[in-house]
Amino acid sequence: MSCLGSRAGLYCLSWSGSSTSRDAEIGMGLTGFGVFFLFFGMILFFDKALLAIGNVLFVAGLAFVIGLERTFRFFFQKHKMKATGFFLGGIFIVLVGWPLIGMVLEIYGFFLLFRGFFPVVVGFIRRIPVLGSLLNLPGLSSLVDKVGESNNMV
Repeated sequence: MSCLGSRAGLYCLSWSGSSTSRDAEIGMGLTGFGVFFLFFGMILFFDKALLAIGNVLFVAGLAFVIGLERTFRFFFQKHKMKATGFFLGGIFIVLVGWPLIGMVLEIYGFFLLFRGFFPVVVGFIRRIPVLGSLLNLPGLSSLVDKVGESNNMV
């Protein structure tokens, strides 16, 4: 803990001593930058360098957030092998130099891998005031309900 003196009094800054919380913060940053680079790479007509950087940062960030062992267990569960194959295969194809085909495979694998989290995300977004009302619009409501009900893991 470090403290700074000032006219108003003594201010103390405490840093969390836990390396786990620092790893999670680093992981969130890496994941955020990864998503940014992926989005920016798609905006710039599937620029393979930006997509490759985004893929590496996203996977590294995920490993920092949940840990290496849990990341490995998440990707290589028996019922998620198809999804993992598409996701990692898409990353490999982007790295090889075919960004459009790689991103199509990667997005399909991403939806297969993470579709168990979509009901949680939809439920969270529905509680946000402006976004919740947008999700209840007639055209979007049925689509969001369908995504929010998917309980299949693959």
